[in-house]
Amino acid sequence: MKKNHTEEDVYILAIESSCDETAAAVVKNGREILSNVISSQIALHTLYGGVVPEIASRKHIEKINQVVEAALLEAGMYLEDMDAIGVTYGPGLVGALLVGVAEAKAIAYAAGKPLVGVHHIEGHVSANFIEHPDLEPPFLCLIVSGGHTHLVIVKDYGEFEILGRTRDDAAGEAFDKVARAVGLGYPGGPKIDLAAKEGNPHAIKFPRAKVEGNIYDFSFSGLKSAVLNHINHANMMGEEIGVADLAASFQSAVVDVLVSHTVDAAKEYGFKKIAIAGGVASNSALRKGMGLACEKAGIAFYYPSPIYCTDNAAMIGTAAYYEYINGARAGWDLNAVPNLKLGER
Repeated sequence: MKKNHTEEDVYILAIESSCDETAAAVVKNGREILSNVISSQIALHTLYGGVVPEIASRKHIEKINQVVEAALLEAGMYLEDMDAIGVTYGPGLVGALLVGVAEAKAIAYAAGKPLVGVHHIEGHVSANFIEHPDLEPPFLCLIVSGGHTHLVIVKDYGEFEILGRTRDDAAGEAFDKVARAVGLGYPGGPKIDLAAKEGNPHAIKFPRAKVEGNIYDFSFSGLKSAVLNHINHANMMGEEIGVADLAASFQSAVVDVLVSHTVDAAKEYGFKKIAIAGGVASNSALRKGMGLACEKAGIAFYYPSPIYCTDNAAMIGTAAYYEYINGARAGWDLNAVPNLKLGER
């Protein structure tokens, strides 16, 4: 047992397997990360230009026990020291989720520990709590990843109100598709970000979509189509495609919409704190653009380190801690829910 363990401390063993990272972590009192072990499959899926669900599931099965053991070892703790087992149960790839859920249920049952199911998006939001002790609800959070684009009011720990969401492609999905179209490969977000550093964001005028109805909803399919049309036209005319300029111009269009929606919502609802989360939250242009806009508006801006932006179990442990202390417990019938909506149980 860890020497500084006290009765007041709460330790969570957390598991994440919703997509292509097999991860486990030990989290103390919600915000202290004792270990954060990630086995990434990016190199494997790069061969196919994107995540292959069947391969992801098989790799999770191969790695899940190893990452759990490594997380406990790195934390210097034993299973009996844990107060609860937290696990992502949705949304995500159903086969991938099932591996983590089955592992967590087996561990919790064998060790006689409570089981806590965690919504993946709640985990991303909670990543901000890890490094920002002053960040407490309520605040506004933009979650941007390969599968999700949500603008939410974080009313309390585990309590959310959705202001806007994507109506078609998620922001990260658009990054992946554009990167593939210009030959940058997978994963698209980091590749576009890197290429854009050498380009002119004003070189190509791409649209900034405004949607009818809810002004805080997002749409990136029109932008994606405009980029693909630009590429196809250049190819037909035998013109060279300036990848850096295209990447910078596309990225600028995405960031402009994300920033304007978020800051406008903060002003309307009177929020003085904005956080970003998800894989795209590590994008340098988004961090810079949101930071400048928040500074101008007198709004505090929070974002996680890159390691906590992409899928990881530390953020799941943080979310599980707040669920646990609020009395949330999952039954042995906990199942993977691939299309789980934020706020659903």
